Amino acid sequence: MVYTGVLQATKKTVAEEGIAALWKGAVPTAMGMAAENAMAFGVNEALKRAFPDPSKDSSNINARPDLIRPFLMGTITGCCSALVLLPSEVVKAKTQVVVGNNGASSSDVYKRMLRKQGVKSLFCGLDSQLMRDGSFYAVFFGGYELFCYSFRTYVPSMPEELNYFLSGGFAGMLGWAVAMPFDVPKTNVQSRWDTKVVGSYFPEMARIAKERGVIGFYSGLGPTLIRAFPANAALFLGVEMGKKFFDNLLWKE
Repeated sequence: MVYTGVLQATKKTVAEEGIAALWKGAVPTAMGMAAENAMAFGVNEALKRAFPDPSKDSSNINARPDLIRPFLMGTITGCCSALVLLPSEVVKAKTQVVVGNNGASSSDVYKRMLRKQGVKSLFCGLDSQLMRDGSFYAVFFGGYELFCYSFRTYVPSMPEELNYFLSGGFAGMLGWAVAMPFDVPKTNVQSRWDTKVVGSYFPEMARIAKERGVIGFYSGLGPTLIRAFPANAALFLGVEMGKKFFDNLLWKE
């Protein structure tokens, strides 16, 4: 069934399956997010240490950063993150389209996947995951550095904690605005049971473009952006404060 909007989809889902259906796929989502963020921030920080920005001095956080480097590192980060996130994304996508309560749990979907396609079922839509995560993290980390520098330059009185919070929130929104056209076909191919590991993504993009036009690639953009700001604002604030804690209190020489 094709829903016409968020409210209509919510009402229809609750009426037919109960309010608990709104949390379908929560378990693989939570597991995937933990692995994804560990990989993403770990890889990105490792890249920043391995290839430091020559225009930045550690003693001067207000120095103008290289505006190309963080976008390139973000793309590499996204490709690495996609590899650990993919299995949970496939299980989540298939779980969320199951109608009713029969076989609707993530474990039921997981077992059915292994019976039908074996281990390779966990990696269906690999190309779609790389496209979505590569574009998202390029803008996510690149945008974050750009927003942080802009706030420090044009609002110098802003507390660093508020800078982290706002920059993270805006970077998340910008990242999803760019990645959304890649995410919609990704979700479609991963929710099906006939998807190949590689090769189903671009035909799905062509189908959406033919049937719905460009607007079809932005289905669900509104609620995604609303969710993106608080989630990523809190994420970056937590990461930055955590880095300061460990650097200053545990590893300070």
